[in-house]
Amino acid sequence: MSRLEKLQEFLIQDPSDSFTRYAIGLEYMSAKDFETAALTFEELLRLDPDYLATYYQLGAVYNELARMDEARAIYNRGIAVARKAGDTHAASELEAALDEIEEDYEV
Repeated sequence: MSRLEKLQEFLIQDPSDSFTRYAIGLEYMSAKDFETAALTFEELLRLDPDYLATYYQLGAVYNELARMDEARAIYNRGIAVARKAGDTHAASELEAALDEIEEDYEV
């Protein structure tokens, strides 16, 4: 049984487990299945909008899919959530990711 299959079983046992859903998204990213990773992370944010790490990964997935407007929007949304939570480290990481795509694509 693959790691992805094990994680999917864990999620069946506890559908509210944000970490497991996040780990599944990372597995799809590792497999370069960016469309499925995006769907997984989008669902996670719908269910748990305060799961900060998801904003960074979903932005990266959108970047891989050349969905730049969505990447910018999700990074900005994540920055706002991080600031509201008082997590300056997460906010600065998201700001750096946003700056990087802005430089790469010269808006």
